[in-house]
Amino acid sequence: MGAAFRMCLQTCCCCCCNFDDDDDDEKQPLVPQDPLEYFNREVQKRRDEETNLWSTPGDPSHTEREDDRVLYSLLQARNMTRMGSTGYRRLSVDIEAMRDTRREVRDKWQTILENLGFMAEAETLLTVSAGASYDRMRNAVAARDMLNTLHSETSIFSTREPPPERYLFILDRLLYLDIAEDFLAKAKRFYPPNDYSDEETPGLSIDLPALLARVSSMNGGGNEEEDDDEESDREDET
Repeated sequence: MGAAFRMCLQTCCCCCCNFDDDDDDEKQPLVPQDPLEYFNREVQKRRDEETNLWSTPGDPSHTEREDDRVLYSLLQARNMTRMGSTGYRRLSVDIEAMRDTRREVRDKWQTILENLGFMAEAETLLTVSAGASYDRMRNAVAARDMLNTLHSETSIFSTREPPPERYLFILDRLLYLDIAEDFLAKAKRFYPPNDYSDEETPGLSIDLPALLARVSSMNGGGNEEEDDDEESDREDET
């Protein structure tokens, strides 16, 4: 009887210990405590990258193209300017103007893709990461030819400046999916070439050299000018 009791007690103790171990295992999360926060952070990171994505994705300096150099300089200058100041607001306006220009072009591409039936895939097809590599392209020559055709025979870019290199990677994807010719046909139909100059095109009247000169002057002695502007604003308010 006593031996049987001891055996039963040992068995129960072992079972209890096993249960405790199972509880400890269950307390170890298989995913982060707040996976939604993690995914939201990753999504926001990609959105930030897309917002600030340069025309040439493989350019780590962000200064190969003039528009990239200007935008990069504007962002750097704003980071060194006191938030809420007159200079900060002016820089923000210039930055948003350049971003709006890029968004206008991207919206045209998305419109064509959605018209071709790629409503769900358009966002993915138009996403180009900063790590894009020319070595991974499947149809680089054909994509380059088609990009030049879009630039010269349509108004999808609405500018005489060379088209952004990021769209070379997008065209390479469309060629791989065998929809590039259909895309080109739609682009010619939706956005035929026009005779408007860059200055007459809404959203594209950005004087890049003047912006770059303004940033340089602010870096050299912008604090005094900023203080004078703020003093002038206070005088106007009174």
